[in-house]
Amino acid sequence: MADKSQIGQSETMEPTIQSGRRSLLKYAGLASIIFLAGCETMVPRGGERAPTPTPTPPPVTSGLPTDQTHHRIALLVPLSGKNAGVGQSLANATTMALLDTKAGNIRMTNYDTAKGATVAARKAIADGNKLVIGPLLSDNVVAVANIARPAGVPILSFSNDAGVAGNNVFLLGHIPSQSIDRVVSYAKSKGMSRFAALVPNGVYGQRASSALLRSVKDVGGTVVSIQNFSRDSRSVEAATKKLSENGDFDAVLLADNGTMAIKAAPFIRKNASGSAKILGTDLWNTSSNLAGSPAMRGAWFASVSDGLYRQYAGKYRSRYGRAPFRLSSLGYDSVLLTVKVAQNWEVGTPFPIEQLTDSGGFIGLDGVFRFRRNGVSERALEVQEIKSGSFTVVDAAPKGF
Repeated sequence: MADKSQIGQSETMEPTIQSGRRSLLKYAGLASIIFLAGCETMVPRGGERAPTPTPTPPPVTSGLPTDQTHHRIALLVPLSGKNAGVGQSLANATTMALLDTKAGNIRMTNYDTAKGATVAARKAIADGNKLVIGPLLSDNVVAVANIARPAGVPILSFSNDAGVAGNNVFLLGHIPSQSIDRVVSYAKSKGMSRFAALVPNGVYGQRASSALLRSVKDVGGTVVSIQNFSRDSRSVEAATKKLSENGDFDAVLLADNGTMAIKAAPFIRKNASGSAKILGTDLWNTSSNLAGSPAMRGAWFASVSDGLYRQYAGKYRSRYGRAPFRLSSLGYDSVLLTVKVAQNWEVGTPFPIEQLTDSGGFIGLDGVFRFRRNGVSERALEVQEIKSGSFTVVDAAPKGF
């Protein structure tokens, strides 16, 4: 799966650059109209648990079969091996976006990174592609960049590892630290000022800790305690017993996926605090079982909006007979972005990289986003609360930055 890490901060959007967002909105609007035609049944959260992948489709082409009349785009994803399900879902999403936008000047070809990211990248560049969409994993991004960068071909990766961004590498992946910033700010706005955290051992936990410390400092709060744990019940229980050693806290960040959150929440209530608000990251957005856990009732987490995604997922299921992986929305949005840029991109010339950092940003299935100069995406996030059997939006995503 894509990497789960990274640090990010928000910036202020210049109010003068709204035309770019409005022009791309017509593609998001077109997609939503198409989705609404056949999406009465919504795909539940947790759609990432799809069955075995469908066979790899042939390269997707639009327009006339000649490179003088259309842009060549490479999609680099795993289409075989253990991550084939995710890769196939991304490939299907790009196909849907090409069809929905009627992109007659774009030809996209799929390359399987499971057979070697470097091999796939070399073939993609040799074939004359001017933009690489993908790959999925951060180590593959490094390998692909070593081939694409000297050729002047930019990369729109699905990874969320900020360490590989920059120098013509742009990350579409959701940055977990941004969801920490958002939920901490919301908690502070509700009168909470003393924070604690449970974070897993490893790089993700280290970065989540750093993000929390910075976010709490920025809002004028205090971090009372941060405890690390291994992903087993005994370690989680021991960590929760240490949480309140330095005093009470108003909110506790549980920086892990939904499965670990369900395991940890009862221990928090038993050993640390019966009333502190439990906070989470966007990793919870794919965990449908959270809504069935009594210990998680009332917890908050920040994530991208699911409104357009649910419509897309319904159409995807109708077309492919299975639920999409949640990550596949990034594939759809990568095509929306490319179609927007292609309006003023002369065939045969290098991809206009400077358009990617337009501070007005873009609109896709996951809402408003833009790329910073360092290649990391910034997204407008909403805050959701876990209810009995459902998630409820308690603070909507902003419409701009």
